[in-house]
Amino acid sequence: MPRRREVVKRSITPDPKYGDVLLARFINYIMRRGKKSTAEKIVYNALDIIEKKTDQKGLEVLRRAIENVKPVLEVTSRRVGGATYQVPIEVRSDRRVALAMRWIIMYAKQRPEHTMAEKLASELMLAHKMDGPSIKKREDTHRMAEANKAFAHYRW
Repeated sequence: MPRRREVVKRSITPDPKYGDVLLARFINYIMRRGKKSTAEKIVYNALDIIEKKTDQKGLEVLRRAIENVKPVLEVTSRRVGGATYQVPIEVRSDRRVALAMRWIIMYAKQRPEHTMAEKLASELMLAHKMDGPSIKKREDTHRMAEANKAFAHYRW
């Protein structure tokens, strides 16, 4: 966080196949070591698998899954008078999307299927149905914030 001026947000170019900025961000999150074409193949194959299994548009399932996983509240640690409190705060909109994508990808990697496209497709379908470990992570985050609501006055 710079002290002098505001950080300029870079604009992300939409993905080549669907022309969607959210999908382009998701591809960038999947990408490792600069291999964007590999990441695009994984995501596009996952969307094709979703379309075959659910008879819905893969992009709509992806959007709905991210929307379902987005957290509203989270806790941050604050030191007040020698004690550390877990203070619930509202999550900024860009951070909500980033956390949702990160959680979906993290739990997709842990799945038992063979290819990453299959893992990602099944995780996205579960999140679309409000089920699975990424939704559980969001619920746990909300539960933690709710339990520490008494320390909300330490927010500043």
